[in-house]
Amino acid sequence: MKYTIAIFFFLLMGKVSQACQCPLTSLSQAELDKYDIIFKGKIGDVKLNGKKSETLFTVDELYKGMVSKEFTLLFDNDDVCKLELRPGDEWIIYANYHQIDNAKLDFCSRSRKFIKNSKEDFFAETTGVSYDEELTFLREKLGLHKVLKENPNKAAENRNILPNSNQLIIGFLCSLGGLFLFYWLFNRFFK
Repeated sequence: MKYTIAIFFFLLMGKVSQACQCPLTSLSQAELDKYDIIFKGKIGDVKLNGKKSETLFTVDELYKGMVSKEFTLLFDNDDVCKLELRPGDEWIIYANYHQIDNAKLDFCSRSRKFIKNSKEDFFAETTGVSYDEELTFLREKLGLHKVLKENPNKAAENRNILPNSNQLIIGFLCSLGGLFLFYWLFNRFFK
């Protein structure tokens, strides 16, 4: 019995400890093509709301996509593997659109934080590319683009709104009525 519990414990710990590992990617044009938006910016505000958390970035340099100077990204704060986003931090962001106008920040993207002490930069150690080298690569390969004057993404305004219980009941009854009408018409005209 002791051995069974010990084996179960080690298997469980092995799965938990590897949960936040992402595949290493090289900095290349093919890697840049995976993302809809690439920019360098500073975090202005972070609103934590579980899976619907948001962070507001002030975009300093835009390399790919269409964003405004103030750009909101969605992220999942309930995820075990999440990026530590703090106001004032500078980041290079790689993101994709999650909904029509809303981009989502993913833990396994190439997004990385600027760390002043290069010896503490984990991302540079694992990929072999420093923060400054990555900025130079982005400027050379993608160039600098103009940011939009108006905000194209309104994360809080364009979310799907869930119906309340009355709307669900009315929708269900209308669907049921439509189903009975279809059944009656089908039996009447196709006997």
